[in-house]
Order: sequence, then C-alpha cells, then structure tokens
Amino acid sequence: MIGYALAFGFGALGLALAMNLWRLFKGPGVADRIFALDTMVINVIGLIVLAGIAGNSGTSFEAALLLAMVGFVGTVAYAKFLLRGDIIE
Repeated sequence: MIGYALAFGFGALGLALAMNLWRLFKGPGVADRIFALDTMVINVIGLIVLAGIAGNSGTSFEAALLLAMVGFVGTVAYAKFLLRGDIIE
C-alpha cells in the first residue's frame, strides 16, 4: 500500500513541478516568477522527503531541512531585491 502512495506522491509532485516550471517561464511578472521558484523549492523538498521514505534513509530529511532554509533565504533576498533594487545595504 505504501508503494502506491509513494508512486502517487511522486507523480503529483512531478506534475506540480512541471506546472511551476511553466509559470516560471511564462509568468506575467517578476513577482509571479519569484512565487513559482519558491513553490518549486517546496515541491523539491517534498520529493526529497518521499525519496527518503522510499529509500528508508534518515539523511534525506536533513537535506530537506537544509534546502528549506536556503530556499527561504533565497526568497527573502529576491523579494528584497524586487522592492529596493539592492540586497545588501
């Protein structure tokens, strides 16, 4: 039963990544592209967690946590650049 759930999860996250990639390239504005990139980071975190469950690995959860922190900092930096035009003051 867990195999079916993992297959569905991988498929759903793969479809979500494809739709986010489309929004990243065809987004009407810069803010939409930033949101798409942030959502892609969240989807990749989900894929890493699913891969950890499928492979019975505990280190993938640590990798997902590190990617979450880096993704948050990246989103904040992009948003600050969008608002002020400069990241470091």
